[in-house]
Amino acid sequence: MKKILILLFILLSSCTLNKVVLHHGVHNLENKQSKLKVNYTNKNDIISLIGPPSTKSKFDNDVYIYIERKTSGSKLMKLGEKKLIKNDVLILEIDKNGILLSKDFFNKDDMKKISFDENVTGINYKKKSFIYNFLSSVRQKIDDPLGKKRIKN
Repeated sequence: MKKILILLFILLSSCTLNKVVLHHGVHNLENKQSKLKVNYTNKNDIISLIGPPSTKSKFDNDVYIYIERKTSGSKLMKLGEKKLIKNDVLILEIDKNGILLSKDFFNKDDMKKISFDENVTGINYKKKSFIYNFLSSVRQKIDDPLGKKRIKN
């Protein structure tokens, strides 16, 4: 009986009531973005305050995208399904001189308001392009350089 109680105690002591929170991206993004001032903050200030961006793109101006996402495991009844706690996105546009032009902050509630186009783009395989035909012929020559596979007995 003592062995069963000790085994039961060991198994239950490893269980925890605290939920595991998985964090991805920049911590406290909402607080950090409030310190940024449009037409005043420069690129070096942004990187020292928030860090390197999650995604960076370059059009006419630099665009920095920062992401913060927190998920937690749900109750046992949901079989480990993840629950979204926080989903924040910060988009910063920086001009060629390195000054912050605009900032857009979206939280989890703002994401629900964004509408997406329901139309689906069709795929047209009927007409093959010159590049497709060229690459197909190159692939055939790589697979069979002497042309022996094409000769049928």
